Amino acid sequence: MTQNTLDTRITEPSATADETEMLLFSLERARAQFAWKVGGLDADALRRPFPPSAMTLGGLVKHLALVEEMKMAEFVDGEHLTEPWRQEHFQADPEWDWHSAASDTPEELYALWQRAVARSRAGWAAALERGGLDQPSLFSTPEGWSPNLRRVLVDLIDEYCRHTGHADLFREAVDGLVGEDPPQP
Repeated sequence: MTQNTLDTRITEPSATADETEMLLFSLERARAQFAWKVGGLDADALRRPFPPSAMTLGGLVKHLALVEEMKMAEFVDGEHLTEPWRQEHFQADPEWDWHSAASDTPEELYALWQRAVARSRAGWAAALERGGLDQPSLFSTPEGWSPNLRRVLVDLIDEYCRHTGHADLFREAVDGLVGEDPPQP
């Protein structure tokens, strides 16, 4: 195992924070918990499957990077997905993000996730500056309705909560690391 280079700091909002501040805090806390559970691992630990699941910690990192990128592209900022998220990967293998992580180094996986989080933070800040959580997202269903940004943000938080639970169990199996929140400096 190596030192965790992912940011695991959590900044508590005020006790009277509004809805937007609390939801953004919830997302940042989930990201920090996830970073703590997946950070500082070598390639073998990131590639280790946990039967009967085929999931790996590296796959979780790459999948959540994709989730961050897709939420931005499809719902918030409309910018095209950047590398490595090419459509042909997913046409050949719909689970490409999970499987391809085995070919990535820890540094590549961590950098990919950190770039996705940075893009997401900037995208959320810009979107919220334009009009808050009640505004419709860019996504429209075939029937013509769009979820509001509140729904998109809650869905992103939910995705982190689900997968941080996986990472929690997998990390304990790797090296015994347990706990809810990362230690704070």
